[in-house]
Amino acid sequence: MLFRNRFLILLALAALLAFLSLSLQFLHLIPVNPVKENGLNPKSRKRIMPDPLTEPPAIDPIYEARVYCNIPSITERSMEGHAPHYFKLVSVHVLIRHGDRYPLYAIPKTKRPEIDCTLVSSRKPSHPQLEAFVRHMSQGSEAQMDGTLSSLPRYPSHSLCEMGELTQTGVVQHLHNGQLLREIYIKKHKLLSSDWTAKHLYLETTGKSRTLQSGLALLYTFLPDFDWKKINIKHQWSTIFCSGSCDCPMRNHYLEEEQRRQYSLRVKNSHLERTYVDMAKIVGIPTRQLRASNPIDSMLCHFCHNVSFPCTKNGCIDIEHFKVIKTHQLEDERERQEKKLYFWYALLAVHPLLNQTVNRMQRIAEGKKEELFVLFSAHDVTLSPVLSALGITEARFPRFAARLVFELWQDGKKPREHFIRILYNGFDVTFQTLFCREHNMHSSKPMCPLEKFVHFVKRGMFSVFNSTNYYDACRRRPF
Repeated sequence: MLFRNRFLILLALAALLAFLSLSLQFLHLIPVNPVKENGLNPKSRKRIMPDPLTEPPAIDPIYEARVYCNIPSITERSMEGHAPHYFKLVSVHVLIRHGDRYPLYAIPKTKRPEIDCTLVSSRKPSHPQLEAFVRHMSQGSEAQMDGTLSSLPRYPSHSLCEMGELTQTGVVQHLHNGQLLREIYIKKHKLLSSDWTAKHLYLETTGKSRTLQSGLALLYTFLPDFDWKKINIKHQWSTIFCSGSCDCPMRNHYLEEEQRRQYSLRVKNSHLERTYVDMAKIVGIPTRQLRASNPIDSMLCHFCHNVSFPCTKNGCIDIEHFKVIKTHQLEDERERQEKKLYFWYALLAVHPLLNQTVNRMQRIAEGKKEELFVLFSAHDVTLSPVLSALGITEARFPRFAARLVFELWQDGKKPREHFIRILYNGFDVTFQTLFCREHNMHSSKPMCPLEKFVHFVKRGMFSVFNSTNYYDACRRRPF
């Protein structure tokens, strides 16, 4: 009898625990499936941005500013290099934004933020290979660099940063990027063997020290061994990497229209205007002059490096001023996506770069074993139009040290078939692209056929202009 009563009590407790567990799951108080540190379901291959598990539901300028700063973290995870076991990785194209830099503009009549641009391994943020990187960069006499690149410094070295100079944070960001990509592409997928040669790389950068230094930092921790004799870096004079195909009148027209849209949105924002007026009084200059000095660029440097905003005898610029201007930036990005002016500009701006990428992928798919790893070291004004042209509208404005990766894969079961994956800051955005959204609904493979990307770049990009080629689209006014 006693045993029977105990059994009934235990049965009742088990039923109660089961009920509570189901209730908690129903109310979402505990997760049903395990979630990784970065908010990803480990079984999901269709990760899109933003992440609803960790991000605020409304615009939060402070949160967005922290994302933009991209303070280096050793816990970063990525989805690069993921594919069915029978697929072979045959090439990788990487487009990066330079790392954290000193401002390009100064707020008039204020003290410049005191940021040290020498590289000191004991100062945070740091990296285990920072000292070795500095030693190696000082021995680069055998490097082959186009044009003016050879005269640029290979690493930052001023005790007080110069305008636009890469900071130690910026160097460390790309040392981390290179290390992360090395673990995946070199150690796991053997993209480059230990006896790699210069023909296996294609490297290109704009003529700014911050892009050259960012590219070198990534390469230093990525390559099986960093040999200056095998490094040949080409100079790109255009920030949109249009090379010899930069003559495009309609591209310039859409950019001018987009700038008019930006101006119209700004003048409608009375809160923003009052903020500029207040800041101008603090600094003691006309409002127009303050606005022209692009104060958000300098304020972001203060924010990212935890340096107090500037003060004068009339008061201090503070975090509330920063929030207003940053919020307007976010609202501008939202309207930019709703309007099509920037999208039309982007299609024409980045076609030369994407066309070069497609041509290189086609050569590799045909069996060529050259330029297996491609690196373009660029700016926010390079990455932003590429993201827009591809249709990746959920992606944020490029943070410091942002990376956009194009992977080319060969199907081991059908060697003539090739596929691509596109990843932005480690997240798979392949099926957000304009050319592969529909394919996603009808395919079980976690990537996109190469021919869809080829067709998009060769013809699809011009359909909105009622054209079939780049030259015609650059000269036809369809609207």
